[in-house]
Amino acid sequence: MDQMIERLAGNEFYCFLDGFLGYFQIPIDPQDPEKTTFTCPYGTFAYRRMSFGLCNALGTFQRCMMAIFHDMIEKTMEVFMDDFSVFRDSFDSCLSNLEKMLKRCEDTNLVLNWEKCHFMCREGIMLGHKISKSGIEVDRAKVDVIAKLPHPTTVKGVRSFLGHAGFYRRFIQDFSKIARPMTHLLEKETPFVFSKDCIDAFQTLKKKLTEAPILVVPD
Repeated sequence: MDQMIERLAGNEFYCFLDGFLGYFQIPIDPQDPEKTTFTCPYGTFAYRRMSFGLCNALGTFQRCMMAIFHDMIEKTMEVFMDDFSVFRDSFDSCLSNLEKMLKRCEDTNLVLNWEKCHFMCREGIMLGHKISKSGIEVDRAKVDVIAKLPHPTTVKGVRSFLGHAGFYRRFIQDFSKIARPMTHLLEKETPFVFSKDCIDAFQTLKKKLTEAPILVVPD
């Protein structure tokens, strides 16, 4: 994921496209529908299209997308499940890459949700990060939510906060060292006491998130 974001950052133009109904575009082998059988008050049914609840559906869908765009990925576009990003340094080259990507969708009957597609953008949100010509930034909408949180009062709350803040740990130098008083509370048989050190760590992480720098991708 980090490598994908780094490849996207630093470009001038982006097109963000969204697949329509995701997994349901993938037909199930005619010999296998019975394996998806389920029962409800209205009878017994089976899927003819891959559903979200099927085992290995996620990996199967990603492999399918990789196979469709195998010669474009990392060069002119990136794919993460049903989110597609086309990029380039100039308007004309980005438009040309978009044309090739859409032609491949047409050839493989891959349908896009046009209401969620955005074309020729200067910046955008990808996998929770803001990407642009400048580099990589945190998604301010997510950071604002974290910044307003009161300090945790349970082990579950500590784990949740560290999970959210840890998503942006690349922006916070010495993240593990700062968070150590809080991570100590997650250790087995450790009594839950949200001490002054924990409160200081909590406030420091929130402050550093609101001041997170723009990360420039190396040449």
